[in-house]
Amino acid sequence: MTTEELLPLFKAKCEEIGQAAVARQIGKSDAAISQLFNDKYPSPPEPLLRRFEEEFCQSTLICPEMGEITLKRCSSERVTPFSASSARRIRMHNACKACGGNHDISL
Repeated sequence: MTTEELLPLFKAKCEEIGQAAVARQIGKSDAAISQLFNDKYPSPPEPLLRRFEEEFCQSTLICPEMGEITLKRCSSERVTPFSASSARRIRMHNACKACGGNHDISL
């Protein structure tokens, strides 16, 4: 989703559950959420909106190893430490390393 598509969804979710709840769920500060909500965020909003999309939207992407997965699942797999516990974990580690989290979500 684009920034223009995500911003109204972000604001609607803030009005629905509160800015503090959104901040807590995406792991950002209350101040950052408030600034973005009030159109006063001093930095580019894309990283913050990406976290919002991962947590609250059902956006998907094509993973080279798992096929179609949600952004939230992609984010979770990307940060999972390497483990040689199974062939699947090794393949996932290699796939995530090659992808680098640079999935195309048009932000």
